[in-house]
Amino acid sequence: MGETNRSGGEASQVQSVDRALSVLDLLARHGELGVTELAAELDVHKSTAFRLVTALERRDLVQQIEERGKYRLGLGILRLAAATTGRLEVSRAGQEVCERLARELGETVNIAILEDDAAVNVLQEYGNASVMTRNWIGRRTPLYATSSGKVLLAFADETTRKLVLESAPEPLTEHTIVDPDALTHELAEVVRRGWASTSEELEIGLTAVAAPIRDGGGRVTAAVSASGPSFRLTPDSFEDVAEHLLGGAAEISSRLGYYGD
Repeated sequence: MGETNRSGGEASQVQSVDRALSVLDLLARHGELGVTELAAELDVHKSTAFRLVTALERRDLVQQIEERGKYRLGLGILRLAAATTGRLEVSRAGQEVCERLARELGETVNIAILEDDAAVNVLQEYGNASVMTRNWIGRRTPLYATSSGKVLLAFADETTRKLVLESAPEPLTEHTIVDPDALTHELAEVVRRGWASTSEELEIGLTAVAAPIRDGGGRVTAAVSASGPSFRLTPDSFEDVAEHLLGGAAEISSRLGYYGD
């Protein structure tokens, strides 16, 4: 009986989500609709339609036009669209540059963006020396244990940095920096020299270097990295790799409208 009730509850939740998405789709197509019109389109009772738009209104995904009692898409939609647009823009701007960097360095090159408290890879190119063909696109990785993550964290707002530093980072290998003071010092060093590195901090045998990508307003919104096996991408090579990445990051940044101070 418990399993049946649980399954029924899940089905009801899925149906509610589907209906809420249908409301957004209807408003996108019609511009504005009232509760009665939405109920008719969805083939539900008016009270159900009202609950749906009320929930969406709390998230700023729809807003009520007071004088007409109808609803239209809210500003929250723009926030979601902007996140997607930013991801697409940096991928488009970085595609050619990442292909070139992968050829020059022979290693796997990625572009990552900040998403909540993680780095998410949105673009990846393999170099001819790559022995690891794992797909990192879409994977969330810790900000404190990856080179891209360190770049994004070092240039993030104070709230984000504080959240990560005070959240008791989990040691992923024996080399992961988890002490708040040590990590704070590491991030300051990233800002000072302009690039970040990791040496077997996410996985044993994996090292990486990353440089910041800036948008038209000068904000660091992404990072471009090169990663490879620790026997080939050694700490002695980090500065040379960073020089390549800094050049590539500057080119991508310029394509996003940033031309330096």
